[in-house]
Amino acid sequence: MVIQAAKSILLVVSALFPIVDPIGGSPVFLLLTREYPAETRRVLARRIAINSFVLLIASYTIGSHVLSFFGISIPVVQVGGGLVVISAGWALLNQKDGGDRNKVSPTVSCTDALNKAFYPLTLPLTVGPGSISVAITLGANETVHHWSANLLMLLAAAIGCAFVAATIYPCYAFADKLASVMGPTGMNVILRLSSFLLVCIGVQIFWNGASKLLSSLPQAASLVGSH
Repeated sequence: MVIQAAKSILLVVSALFPIVDPIGGSPVFLLLTREYPAETRRVLARRIAINSFVLLIASYTIGSHVLSFFGISIPVVQVGGGLVVISAGWALLNQKDGGDRNKVSPTVSCTDALNKAFYPLTLPLTVGPGSISVAITLGANETVHHWSANLLMLLAAAIGCAFVAATIYPCYAFADKLASVMGPTGMNVILRLSSFLLVCIGVQIFWNGASKLLSSLPQAASLVGSH
């Protein structure tokens, strides 16, 4: 049973970490928080990590039940979420380059910054529809036979989600260190490339859902015709 729990932890981490991708998301985070003081950015990164853990474990445990209650399928979530990610990436891609990225705005307070911690910094830029759909799928596919195994699998999922969320903090909190190493020109290239990749990820998420919906049309048509 312990071995199964260890496998579950590895499965959760290996499935979610590449999609959450805190390393690739750090330039986008820096772009959206470039006017914040370094200390505020670190507080914000900590809050995003906590929000991400809650969102991932909630998706794993009750995500499929919530979707069933509202009659929503995972492909629909992927289509809707993909459109949101495309919109966010497109806005970042077309955002004008600020004159001085190192300039700190004195009007931005920590409270104002934390208002953006959940949306858009946690959802959809860190834990997006791709991560949520994978977490829901992992939770829905987890088969247990008694309460002790259920608790063990839940603990394993919590550990895996916590590990993924914990990697977000250092990547986001010290994104400014990457900027200082890369320089303004190099960082601008990374930011634009990350924004473009965000659009591409959104298109891929959208297509994953749309292709499943399109493939179900013949079966739905046959059911209608049989009646």
